[in-house]
Amino acid sequence: MGIRTRTALTATLLAALTAAVVLSVHSGGVRADPGRILLWYGIAWALFAAAARAVRKVPVRAATVLVVAGGAAVAVAALTAAPSTSSDMYRYAWDGKVQASGTSPYAYLPSAPELAGLRESWLFPPQAACRNQTLVRKLELHAADGACTRINRPTVHTIYPPVAEGWFAAVHELSPEGSGHKAMQTGGAVLALGTTAVLLVVMRRRGRDPRAAALWAWCPAVPVEAVNNAHIDTLGVLLTVLALGTATAGTRRGALLGAAIAVKLYPVLALPGALSSLRPRQAARVVLPAIAVIALAYLPYVLASGAGVLGYLPGYLQEEGYDSGTVHRFALLRLLLPDPAAAPVAIVLLLATTLYVLRRGDPARPWHGALLVTGTALLLTSPAYSWYALLVVALVALDGRWEWLTVPAAGATLYVGGALWGRHVDLQSLSYGAAALAVLTGAAVRARTAPGRAASGGGGVPALRGALVGEERNPGQSA
Repeated sequence: MGIRTRTALTATLLAALTAAVVLSVHSGGVRADPGRILLWYGIAWALFAAAARAVRKVPVRAATVLVVAGGAAVAVAALTAAPSTSSDMYRYAWDGKVQASGTSPYAYLPSAPELAGLRESWLFPPQAACRNQTLVRKLELHAADGACTRINRPTVHTIYPPVAEGWFAAVHELSPEGSGHKAMQTGGAVLALGTTAVLLVVMRRRGRDPRAAALWAWCPAVPVEAVNNAHIDTLGVLLTVLALGTATAGTRRGALLGAAIAVKLYPVLALPGALSSLRPRQAARVVLPAIAVIALAYLPYVLASGAGVLGYLPGYLQEEGYDSGTVHRFALLRLLLPDPAAAPVAIVLLLATTLYVLRRGDPARPWHGALLVTGTALLLTSPAYSWYALLVVALVALDGRWEWLTVPAAGATLYVGGALWGRHVDLQSLSYGAAALAVLTGAAVRARTAPGRAASGGGGVPALRGALVGEERNPGQSA
């Protein structure tokens, strides 16, 4: 097959992927038609896999153009519809408007009468809308204290950390009047494309294959979750990629990671990778700036709202099943262990993974350890939200271990499939079990071809360990 044919094939697959994204975000919402969404999600993931494989045969310069153009195309596709599977963005927009009025976003509930003067019709439809079950299902409306709103959990305080709140305020200030949901979605597209650009820069500087950036730019989780649903997680992803890819182990890396953690707390899982094999004094140069940035980000909000800055976080953790007495988490461990033991064992396993990365990780390639810890944490906790795994997608693009992409795919399957069949532990175990099997299979395959295999006399534990941590690729080698 000639170069032009390969390029044309990749472009055709990207066009089909773009169309699949359009159809998925126009499928009517996760509560209205989850079966249709799941169908188009599956098609989009299959087209993404085919395109990511096809681009490996395209010359680097043409492939780089395709990475950027394809990423832009799927982002624009995701902008063609209102948020399709999540209503979190409406809380973002509300928090931004509240801050613009000079009020702390942690001070009042969205349903509070003190903020009634800030309500806009696109966020707070007439009360009659909440009496129309068709509209309630289609728009995911919530009735609370005499108000009808698109904001989920309107009777609890906001949960988002201060850097996220800063982003909400900035988007509100920069958006034209009446832009509605498009403002946050456009911001999400800027962050997603910015992450693609940073990935390409990092790969060029490090002599890596830039075609691996397609694993982020074209992954269906990105247009759907980062752009259409505008999840703030994308800002944390961008800051983490900047920290691991463009900064050495020092103050700048720590500051960027601190900012990422103050967007959405779970980028803290990337910290062990950033500290891989560092001496205590070197590690302190990363950790202390991170703590300082987090503290400074929280300070003005603490002065305004006190302990209210924690918002609904404690209640959210309980609601989402992070205590050992529920079926919402630890699905894989619960197949083998009694319920009360699942959470403690998950903690032990995660700590063991963290210690391994801290002691044996490669300081020159911190994303290796970050991916191992972050991916392991998601496999152990098995969340039903695919946007939690956006960080995994970006780390896969940096690292090349594509099998970890099954983790966000598992989250999407559970989230949409749960609306279709009910969120049973069986579906949770099936989706994340398949992801865990894919990760272990990928590690085993890499162990067979690991450079250390010959020296160690075969595969075995050393080679498997190398496969889990990852091996550097030459610029011309496919990801």
